[in-house]
Amino acid sequence: MSDTATVAKRLKALYTAVVYDIMDEMALPHQCLDLGIAPLDRDMQVAGPAYTVMAGPDIRERDEMPENTKLADFGVFTQMYEGCVVVVGAAGERQSGIWGELMSNASRARGATGVVIDGGIRDGRLVREIDGLGVFARYTSPIESLRRSRIHDIEIPISMTGTTSSQVRVNPGDWIFGDEDGVLVIPKDALDEVLAKSEEAKDIEDKVREEVQAGTPVIDVYNKYGRL
Repeated sequence: MSDTATVAKRLKALYTAVVYDIMDEMALPHQCLDLGIAPLDRDMQVAGPAYTVMAGPDIRERDEMPENTKLADFGVFTQMYEGCVVVVGAAGERQSGIWGELMSNASRARGATGVVIDGGIRDGRLVREIDGLGVFARYTSPIESLRRSRIHDIEIPISMTGTTSSQVRVNPGDWIFGDEDGVLVIPKDALDEVLAKSEEAKDIEDKVREEVQAGTPVIDVYNKYGRL
C-alpha cells in the first residue's frame, strides 16, 4: 500500500468533526469548504492529495469558438495520479454541470479517488455508480457546460468558497478530507501533525462514548477526559 493510500485509509477511519477540532486548536479554523458542497451519497468519503482545476464562466458565443472547443478541457486528465482528489474551483458558475459521468470515469481511470466541485455536476445517478470514487458538488444540473463554463488551468493554487471565511486556498498536494458533514482542506505541511492529533482525539472520544453509554455522569466523563 502506497503512502498516499495509507494516509487516505487513516483519514477515512476518522470523521471531519474530530479533524476540524484539531485544526481549530492548531489555529487553522478556516479550512472548511462551504457546507453547500456535499456528497452525492451520504456514505461517500474523499481523502487524498488535491489535484487542482481552475474553471470559470465562458462568455463566448458559439460562433466565437474554434472547432473542437471541448477538446481543450480534456487536458485536465493528463497529470492526474493515483490517489488524487480532483478539486474544481468553478468561480461562481451556478447553472451548468462542469463535470459529469464521463469525466468522472476518466478521472477514476487515471487513479483519482474523489472529485470535489465548487459548482455543479451532471449525470448524478451514473456518477454515484462509479466504484471507488467519492464525489462532492454544490448542486446537480442537466445543463451542458459548453458555452457556459470552461477549464482554464490545472495544478495551480485555486480558491474555493469557504464556511468560516469567504474563500479557502487549495494548493496542489494539500490534503482533502470529506464526509457527510463537510469537506476540509488540510495544508500538506500540517498533515502529519493533524493526522496524529486527530487519531489521539478519536481514541479519547471512543472512551468517552463508552463511558457515557454505560451511564457514567457526563460531568464526570468530561472531568476525566477533557472532551465531550
